[in-house]
Amino acid sequence: PMNSISPQVIDDLETVWRSLVDDEAVRALVIASAILVVFSAGADIKAFTKMDEAGGKELIDNGHALLRELGEGRLPTIAAVNAIAFGGGCELAMACDFRIAGSSALFGQPEIKLGIIPGFGGTQRLPRLVGPERALELNLTGDAITAAEAYESGLVTRVVPDHELFDTAIAWARKLAAQAPRAVEQVKRISGAAELDDGIEAEKRGFAEVFASEDAKEGISAFLGKRSPSWSGR
Repeated sequence: PMNSISPQVIDDLETVWRSLVDDEAVRALVIASAILVVFSAGADIKAFTKMDEAGGKELIDNGHALLRELGEGRLPTIAAVNAIAFGGGCELAMACDFRIAGSSALFGQPEIKLGIIPGFGGTQRLPRLVGPERALELNLTGDAITAAEAYESGLVTRVVPDHELFDTAIAWARKLAAQAPRAVEQVKRISGAAELDDGIEAEKRGFAEVFASEDAKEGISAFLGKRSPSWSGR
């Protein structure tokens, strides 16, 4: 299991998120993996191959709506990243207010290697965190970076020894939960909200266009077939 992000996983996350937001006793949220070797390896590529254009658009719209909620909803959100956070997994972490990484964590946006582009905010949140040039490098090469490199770039908030990760994340959550709830909600809601909207819409349009391309089909087929892709530019 790689904690791949599929339509069902997005639905499940939305259900859990809604139940927590509606519970006034809940004041903070930590998102963590129960699997030692991975936080999330990204999108469920096999599920992608079964989608038509309408299904792909629905997935992107639902995913973006959920991730916007994580960043702007009333609950402070912390991603406790223990290992691999690639593609949609990295984007899930970036959508949270804070990212605390174990020293073994790896981050990356490898979508370019499949002939597609990040579809859950990677073209928008990544440059806001690490700067436009570093984000362009990561999005165009698809290369992974270590937790230490992610911290130096501004992608993560803290790096801690692996065995301290969850205790540290819970301690942060307790600290944030102790703040005035309405003040927390307003700070989150208004911080950078307006400028992100246009960028997200541009990313959604770009993803839909690229996802329908021949190169995207070739990239996904090559990935599933464990071979090198042959790009046509179409």
